[in-house]
Amino acid sequence: MFFALMQLLLVILILPCAHTLSRDQFPPDFVFGASTSAYQVEGAANEDGRKPSVWDTFSHAGNGNMYSGDGDVACDQYHKYKEDVQLMANMSLEAYRFSISWSRLIPDGSGQVNPKGVQYYNNLINELISHGIQPHVTLIHWDLPQTLEDEYGGWVSRRIVKDFTAYADVCFREFGDRVKYWTTVNEANVYAVFGYDIGMFPPQRCSPSSLFNCSRGNSSTEPYLVAHHMLLAHASTARLYRKKYQGFQNGFIGFNLLPFGLLPKTDTINDLKATLRMQDFYIGWFMKPFTFGDYPDIMKKNVGSRLPSFTQKESNLVKGSIDFLGINFYYSFYVKNKVSTLQEKNRDYWEDMAVEIERINQKGISKDEVPVTPKILQGLLHSMKNAYGNIPIYIHENGQQTPQNSSLDDWPRVKFLHKYIESFVDALRDGLNIKGYFVWSFLDAFELIRGYEASFGLYYVDKSDPNLRRQAKLSAEWYSNFLKMKPMDPKITREIEKNELVLSHKK
Repeated sequence: MFFALMQLLLVILILPCAHTLSRDQFPPDFVFGASTSAYQVEGAANEDGRKPSVWDTFSHAGNGNMYSGDGDVACDQYHKYKEDVQLMANMSLEAYRFSISWSRLIPDGSGQVNPKGVQYYNNLINELISHGIQPHVTLIHWDLPQTLEDEYGGWVSRRIVKDFTAYADVCFREFGDRVKYWTTVNEANVYAVFGYDIGMFPPQRCSPSSLFNCSRGNSSTEPYLVAHHMLLAHASTARLYRKKYQGFQNGFIGFNLLPFGLLPKTDTINDLKATLRMQDFYIGWFMKPFTFGDYPDIMKKNVGSRLPSFTQKESNLVKGSIDFLGINFYYSFYVKNKVSTLQEKNRDYWEDMAVEIERINQKGISKDEVPVTPKILQGLLHSMKNAYGNIPIYIHENGQQTPQNSSLDDWPRVKFLHKYIESFVDALRDGLNIKGYFVWSFLDAFELIRGYEASFGLYYVDKSDPNLRRQAKLSAEWYSNFLKMKPMDPKITREIEKNELVLSHKK
């Protein structure tokens, strides 16, 4: 009896928020939503004038021999958008973050606009608005039109700046009267490194000595060129928006990065310096130009002439060009110093950074699950605030991975969402300027890392069903109850409390 009472007392002391975590603990203008991207959910890859993107090419060539599958049909949101928006409304979802397929809107990347593409995105946006759901739009989520890649190498060429700005102009003109939140580029840092240094992801450009079989590219120079052109394309687009549209559309324009949580492997000065160096290479690479107009000094030192430079005009254009920053957060790493790589000739991005990394795992979860590390995320956000100011931040992606055909009772995802959302109550009290949280993802989508072998969705999509039936998971019920400020199902509350109690005994 005494032990049972003590357990109950521990639950009450440790978990005061399990019963009380509610939407009304957040400011009214804090937005809760879910995310997807065009190639991962739309399908209709060959319909109504759409042409291939580099992601189509990558998938049809075997996804780098990592998995099978493609986005030709995906979740078929192109045809099922009304059903999906109704599911969002039923959940009381406040916002939906999606991307526009550039090659659906402008099939060749430049030139003629596809009216069917305009019609689809107008329909989707109008459907969202009619249900009181904010559209948050990303202009490119890895899916550059293949025509531009073939014509001039896509992001490695400065020509992309003009074409991207013209594409954005079409989006602002056609949709900006209803869309108030625009993100130009998704995960620019990952895009540059994994697409142009390692060659793991589309467009698979890298040096021949890389682990992946790239037929073209230069890992020593192209990641830096690509990042530079992304910064210039964003800045050009932001200038266009502010000059031509923002005054009467009253929207905001931002940029998206995927930062890792970084901790030094040891408390030695070398590992501490290595951690700061990796932060500069991975986050400062973009944030220092946005904040100060130039790249970090350590990048200039280690990369030398391979790092492009800004003219004074370009520096002024890039500096201050974001109204908000989108953050995608999943994994954290220990960082160890490895300056020996700086002796290598023809160094790539990772060798320039001169670190070794080791993923931080978590006891009690499967190797496929994403560790739950909200305190590390808070530390990251505080360090970014100190370095770059208290810019508004949207958590654009954060979610838990489970096997594709696992139970609809997705407890790992429920616990994941509970812990992260709970942590934002404290983060806001601490003065962090977080403006919204988007779960990745709304549906079980085509994932770049594992295709259809794993899922992040709040809704299961039955691939064996010709109608691609959507089924709500337990996490969708939990999120909906949270948003509706309804009492949590007692079973869900008990399971969360049980998990917290187990963790408390492990401390």
